Amino acid sequence: MKLSVVTTIYRTSGAIAEFHRRASAVAIEIGCDLELIFVNDGSPDDGLEVARKVARQDPRVIVIDLSRNFGQHRALWTGMEHATGNLVAIFDGDLEEDPAWLIEFHRLMNETESDVVYGVQRDPKGRAVYRGGRKVFYSVLNTLAAIEFPTNVVTARLMTRRYVDALLRFEERELFLVGLMHMAGFVQTATLVDKPKLTETKYTFRRLFWLFLNAVTAFSTAPLAAIFLAGIGLSLGALAFIGLLVFRYYWFGVGVEGWTSVMAAVVFFSGVLLFFNGVMAIYIGTIFMEVKRRPLSIVRTIHRGGDGV
Repeated sequence: MKLSVVTTIYRTSGAIAEFHRRASAVAIEIGCDLELIFVNDGSPDDGLEVARKVARQDPRVIVIDLSRNFGQHRALWTGMEHATGNLVAIFDGDLEEDPAWLIEFHRLMNETESDVVYGVQRDPKGRAVYRGGRKVFYSVLNTLAAIEFPTNVVTARLMTRRYVDALLRFEERELFLVGLMHMAGFVQTATLVDKPKLTETKYTFRRLFWLFLNAVTAFSTAPLAAIFLAGIGLSLGALAFIGLLVFRYYWFGVGVEGWTSVMAAVVFFSGVLLFFNGVMAIYIGTIFMEVKRRPLSIVRTIHRGGDGV
């Protein structure tokens, strides 16, 4: 039985050697041969050099060097594409997600006959605004999407080969990895984990906002249906208002005409139309990116342990 552990390198050079040590210990503990894959996602530090040094000392280590920074989800996807294990695990590379969790993940996988065991934070970290934003994110997503997504999930998870093979059949260019992982189905089991805050999050508000838009548009067409219904409602309201004006004209005449109400209506409906067009533009933009069929990532070099890397 081979266990492939995939993680990314991005400003995590100081954690690489310790991650390797912990992953090696876990493989021994659960009785698996180890394949450890580091994906360098255009890290600006010396992470690539550190990982290559580890690979020179351990033939089980593979270092995939991407041509630039493509983002964590695409980097993990690339690592999964190169993983050959019967079991595949993915982790953040900063050690906030401890590879030692795999011992419990493996036990639960065997007990529940699951294809996936993933972690859920017992006590989500971050500032109040960040935690509130996450709560809103999942509330809106679960309201709009056809399937329900678990909240406060972490990257760390252990997966069977058949599940990974099924997951890699998805061909989206705009990846919301957690969403695809749950959309793939199979038997999935959650377990509570304690994730310490060792580093500042690398996800800025801007990146989180675009991740939210990508997630909503990738897994739901409900906003388009809402626009359709709102358009009908506004049209009916406008017809009723026109009827009211006609009634007033013939029964009460027209008083002093002003422009305030007209301008207010113009500004209001212009804003509504701009918002609706913006929502539709997001979907059109997603289609635009998908039909280009650009690669999710580009691998510059693969360094395999024991090959004089």
